[in-house]
Amino acid sequence: MSDGFKGLNAIVTGAGSGIGLAVAKKLKAEGATVFGFDINQGEMDGHATWIPCDVGDTASVVAAVAKVKESVSTIDILANNAGVGAVGSVLDATDDEWARVININVAGISRVTAAAHSLLSNSKAPAIVNTCSVAATVGLPKRAVYSASKGAVMSLTLAMAADFVKEGIRVNCVNPGTADTPWVARLLAAASDPAAERKALEARQPMGRLVSADEVANAILYLANPQQRSTTGTVLAVDGGMDGLRLPH
Repeated sequence: MSDGFKGLNAIVTGAGSGIGLAVAKKLKAEGATVFGFDINQGEMDGHATWIPCDVGDTASVVAAVAKVKESVSTIDILANNAGVGAVGSVLDATDDEWARVININVAGISRVTAAAHSLLSNSKAPAIVNTCSVAATVGLPKRAVYSASKGAVMSLTLAMAADFVKEGIRVNCVNPGTADTPWVARLLAAASDPAAERKALEARQPMGRLVSADEVANAILYLANPQQRSTTGTVLAVDGGMDGLRLPH
């Protein structure tokens, strides 16, 4: 255990499970004070202060940030990690699904960032890290709505980095491959043959396994670290080689 983030304050959205929980745990272990935004507390007890928040609702986000302001006047790290998935092609997508996924995955990042901006502005080394996906750069079957949302997250990250660079607020994102998280577990559970589906997901990543939540969290902490002062507008892949490698079969 180190104290590389000692004395810093962080907001992590979707901190109740999966990648968000892994980020909260690591930041806490390295000395940060962590506020976890999530609809449910999940497993963040002892790792983050849970603040109920639905990133898809502006009033909920504003109230959550106001709660943070009761404890601190500065946020040094904002990890925009909350998100939802969707399965199917455009032939399966409904208007409600489009609205829900884009609202949470894309607009959610915008509204949390906007609400927390004044707190980030008080930091000497503010950093925002958005959780994107390899789906933003690779065409995946049956992930049309989700992929579109993550493509938007990647573009939004670059736009935010440009907008905030003169303020000294760094903005980057991570692009995980298929990660071994509760969401993927639920996806597998719904498959007709969960074991075969998991094997297929593992096989499509060149390293032959799913990405771990800890590996993604490590990348997020790297991008959030105040020592990385020249790193902004960066898209960091943590995908087992899925985007960059083309291996013979």
